[in-house]
Amino acid sequence: MEYSAAHNLARAIRDSEEYRTYHSLKDEVMGDETTAALIREYKKLQVSLQMAAMSGQQPGSEDMQRFSGISTLLFGNQDVSQYLLAEMRLQQALADIFKIITDAADIDLGLPGVN
Repeated sequence: MEYSAAHNLARAIRDSEEYRTYHSLKDEVMGDETTAALIREYKKLQVSLQMAAMSGQQPGSEDMQRFSGISTLLFGNQDVSQYLLAEMRLQQALADIFKIITDAADIDLGLPGVN
């Protein structure tokens, strides 16, 4: 298999508006140590809550309250909010690309929302 198309795709991703916006905001936002720590905790809690929901378990109320509080703090800051939204847009673009590739390969990876 020739991998030049994959390298071209990687280059196109790096040249995309989603990627450039995300990385410029990331550098700015993650430069603040406190904000970076809050974002890491937010993402950790987000994954934990999503995993609980996917497994049919009720998320802990303490985790829910902590997630809600951190979300309020982060999304209350315009720069952080723009960064998190830019990250979501980049993730969605990458998910769309992944779906196109898995469809082309006619492979079902058993992932929710893919195939």
